[in-house]
Amino acid sequence: MLHRHLEKDLRHWMSQTPRKPLLIRGARQVGKSSLVESFADQHFEHTVVVNFELEPELAACFENLQPSAICQAISAIKKQPIIPGKTLLFLDEIQDCPNAIRALRYFKEKYNELHVIGAGSLLDLALRDAEFRMPVGRVGFLYLYPLSFKEFLHAFNPSLIDYIEKATPAQPVPEAIHTHLLKQVRLYMLLGGMPEVLASYQQNEDIQSVQAIQSSVIQTYDNDFGHYASWAAPELLRKCFRQVPLLIGSQIKYNKIDPDLRSRDLKQALVVLEDANIIQRIRATSAKGLPLDATLNEKKFKLNFIDVGLVKRCNQLDASLLLNEDIMLLNRGALAEQFVGQELLAYSASFDRGRLYFWARDDHGRAEVDYIAAMGANIIPIEVKAGAVGKLRSLKQYLLEHENKMGVRISERPLSFDQGILSVPFYMIEALPRLVEG
Repeated sequence: MLHRHLEKDLRHWMSQTPRKPLLIRGARQVGKSSLVESFADQHFEHTVVVNFELEPELAACFENLQPSAICQAISAIKKQPIIPGKTLLFLDEIQDCPNAIRALRYFKEKYNELHVIGAGSLLDLALRDAEFRMPVGRVGFLYLYPLSFKEFLHAFNPSLIDYIEKATPAQPVPEAIHTHLLKQVRLYMLLGGMPEVLASYQQNEDIQSVQAIQSSVIQTYDNDFGHYASWAAPELLRKCFRQVPLLIGSQIKYNKIDPDLRSRDLKQALVVLEDANIIQRIRATSAKGLPLDATLNEKKFKLNFIDVGLVKRCNQLDASLLLNEDIMLLNRGALAEQFVGQELLAYSASFDRGRLYFWARDDHGRAEVDYIAAMGANIIPIEVKAGAVGKLRSLKQYLLEHENKMGVRISERPLSFDQGILSVPFYMIEALPRLVEG
């Protein structure tokens, strides 16, 4: 079973008194259901799963919003006990039952001794509709992404994590371990963080099987677009879905996606894909202060895909590239940028939807910093360098204009700090807050 760091958040939620029902949000196939069911198996005597996609008839149990009546009906139909303190009630694909979302309010107010979790792949899209009246303040949220590199190490080589957690610029990871960790990063970039892919590789280490599963995941997303028709035309969603992996690292112009389609229609399709957590918008900010949202330029943005392994597959990059020492340089370094953005999201606060930012200046000479991150009271510019060498002209320009004391370069170089530049190897992104504060 693949370890997920959200298990810690679930344990914290489980012990809270009083307790809110919990909604877990994230894209299809990132492991929401398996996470909840594994957690339940470890911590509860009984798990009652109501999947509204597979069991639509159970939506009738929620016509009465009284929690006790709901639980009695579900218990009778499924022939399973629902006992506060001993049972986890899991409402999967909850967006298919609006009354189940409404009922969460009453579980909080009248029956909070029962542990209730909901999840849904299209939940963020459904919540945009007026009939989904979210019980504000009465429900907690957690966001789940594909497995991070640290979670990948936990599954395949957990002894390496100790080196990462102890490393400092004064005492970086030993050279032999550094080289090995970079090889692990390349393997992760090939596999990505989708649970089904990693579980398959963990079992048989067959790259061809991995590629087949990645293609299947991509096809599943493609097939799903018919369910999104009330929000955007499926053909527009497919067009954007297929183009985004080719445009990573570039500022988005709608004519790059399709010059023959209206910008307004493409814009709506991108919004829908973002709400479905399949793509992530990277917003331009002047980064003059916190919060970073205060100085956004909404017209200027880049896009990341859900998973670096799926980017590789969408671009038809063959698995033999694992043997290429310059895998980071493929697609002009786009895979490296995707990896870093994916890592930054994975380690963001799990109770908020993660947001990514970049900085760009087009006047007086073009300059662009790949990512801007808020870490505590600090605004940190992050430049991604796919190769072993590379100038930092944009990062230095940013530091000059913003009077920052520190900039971050993420690359294959060992951990070090020199003249205001913190060099962080790709495998240490999770440690960035610790390194910045130190």
